[in-house]
Amino acid sequence: METFKVAVTDYTFKDLDIERNVLSKEKDIELIEGHARTQEEVVKLAKKADGIITQYAPINDFVLKQLDKCKIISCYGVGVDTVDLNTANMNNIYVCNVPDYCTEEVSNHALTLLLNCSKKIVALNNQVKNGKWDFKTAVPIRRFSTQIVGILGYGRIPKRLTEKLINLGFTVLVYDPYVPKIDIKKANALPCSLEYIFKNSDFLSVHLPLTDKTSGLINEKLFRLAKSSLIIINTSRGEVINEKDLIIALKLKKIGGAALDVIEKEPIEPDNPLLQMNNVILTPHIAWYSEESQLELRRKCAENILNFFQNKNPKYVVNKKFIDTII
Repeated sequence: METFKVAVTDYTFKDLDIERNVLSKEKDIELIEGHARTQEEVVKLAKKADGIITQYAPINDFVLKQLDKCKIISCYGVGVDTVDLNTANMNNIYVCNVPDYCTEEVSNHALTLLLNCSKKIVALNNQVKNGKWDFKTAVPIRRFSTQIVGILGYGRIPKRLTEKLINLGFTVLVYDPYVPKIDIKKANALPCSLEYIFKNSDFLSVHLPLTDKTSGLINEKLFRLAKSSLIIINTSRGEVINEKDLIIALKLKKIGGAALDVIEKEPIEPDNPLLQMNNVILTPHIAWYSEESQLELRRKCAENILNFFQNKNPKYVVNKKFIDTII
């Protein structure tokens, strides 16, 4: 009986017990554990693997062209930007993700950052601890019903966030050129252009995948259109915002502030100017996390692999060429 080898290129969990438990349902799957960070390390680890589970390791063109046996890649998370999809398609490799494990967690994190900024909780906390007991230091604070939130992207997470924002009374504008306008209107939100959203929003929540088209999409040109009070919230990928342009806009008060769970280079470097800005809130790429979401992520990521080697269609396939054949 043939034994299938599955390489786990890298992970941030204390062990792989959940993955082993899932894959043990198919007795002829062997797990190869690794902590690869470079493309060379990935090739060395996964050269003989039939499948790959990966988190942050690069699965680029160089890597994929040397993985002769690989038939499926399953990514820990929603984004698959570490995988070269074009090369994977050419080599007939399934690429899978787990798009639904943290919908509540990320939408709640974005909402929490937004509400903190709207009510100025962090700033007030700091002022009280520095001896200033005076509500006037936070003026103005406005009702939610008078404020506009722009949403960039309209997948699972921003859809859920939109529901929560509208229930709280915010007006919501949405930019997503790939979603029919009627779908956005059904949620009582308004489909708008990118430029219109920047001109009119009090808050902007970013939910874009990292692609060639979205990398650096939010830049100085758009910051020039924004209200000087605009707060930008990003819980998607740091690279969709041009960080240099963002820092300049914050320093020159072209915008009011930022609340960022992701940045261009993670972990953040000690000399990053964002660390010294009072109008910036930073969290360490934690929006996805809860005890429950982490367990769900690991289980579903391994189930993608298990289903494939049981001759079932993996539930979460990213490559369009395979989705079309499944449908």
